[in-house]
Amino acid sequence: MSVDTHELRVRLEAGLGRAIQDLRRQPSPYSSTYPLEDLCVQLDDGTRLQFILKDISRPPATSLKPAFITDPRREIDVYRSVLAERSLGTAHCHVAVADETNENYWLVLEKVQGVELYQIGDLTVWHAAARWLAQLHARSAVSSHLLRHTPSFYRLWPERAIANARHPERIAALTWLAKRHEQVIERLLKLPATFIHGEFYASNVLVETSQNALRICPIDWEMAAIGPGLMDLAALTAGSWSADVRQSLADTYRDATAYSGDDADFCSALDCCRLQLALQWLGWSRDWQPPAAHAHDWLAEALAAAERLGL
Repeated sequence: MSVDTHELRVRLEAGLGRAIQDLRRQPSPYSSTYPLEDLCVQLDDGTRLQFILKDISRPPATSLKPAFITDPRREIDVYRSVLAERSLGTAHCHVAVADETNENYWLVLEKVQGVELYQIGDLTVWHAAARWLAQLHARSAVSSHLLRHTPSFYRLWPERAIANARHPERIAALTWLAKRHEQVIERLLKLPATFIHGEFYASNVLVETSQNALRICPIDWEMAAIGPGLMDLAALTAGSWSADVRQSLADTYRDATAYSGDDADFCSALDCCRLQLALQWLGWSRDWQPPAAHAHDWLAEALAAAERLGL
C-alpha cells in the first residue's frame, strides 16, 4: 500500500470534520489502470462509512496506458476544481492529495452504490445518460492539466494503430484510413470545444436508483479533456446497438444541446468522432486486449464511419 495509513487517516478526518475510531482498507476488485482500495470507516459516534481510495501516483508496471497521456494531476484537478462547483451527481471527493515534491497523488471518493450502465438494458436510463452528457458539455472548465484535442493529438493515433497492427490486411486498412485522416481532423477542429470526460463508455458510468430518483455518475476522469463534446457521445453509443437505437440516443443528446447544424451535419460530425475514437483504441497498445464483455471490433467501426463519411 503506497498511501500511508496514518496520513490517510489524518487527511480523511480533516475532510470529514470528524474523528475516526477505526479505519480498514482492502484492495478493490474493480482496480484498472490505477490501484483502488475499499475503505471502511467507523466514526467516533459509531457511524460506518464507505469510501474509495484511488492511488494515482504512478500506473503499475503492467499498465498499458500510453505514458504520454498520463498526468496524475488531471483527475485530481477535475474533482478538486471542475466538478466541485457543480451539482452533476458525480462522486463526492473527500480528500485530494497532489504532492509534487514526493510524487504522491491520491483521492478519497464517495463509494457510489451504483450499477455500471453497460449492465442495464432499460433504454430510458441510457437516454438519461445522454441528457446528463449534454449538461456536462454546457459547462466550462479551466485546468492546465486537461488533455487538449489538438491536430498533433489526433495525428498520433493512426500512426500508433499502424505500428500496433499485426496482420497485413489490418495494416492495409489502417494505412487507407490514415491517408484520409486529415479530412477527419479538419472537421473535428471546427466542432465546438468543451470540457469532456474523454472516456464516456458505459463501463465508466455508474447508475444509482433510490426513491425513484436516477443518478448518473461517471467515474475515471483520467482522460478528461478540452475537445468536441461529440467525442463523449461517440463513446456512449459505441457497441452493439442497432443503428436506430444509436440514432435515438444521439437525437436525445442533440435535443438537449444547442447544436446549430442540420441533421446531416450532426450525423457527419458524430461519425468523425466515432472514427477518431476507434483509431484511438487501435493505437492504444499493441498488447492490450479488452475483457470479453467489452470486446469490440474498432477497425470495423472506423471503416464503417469512413464509408458513411464518403472518405
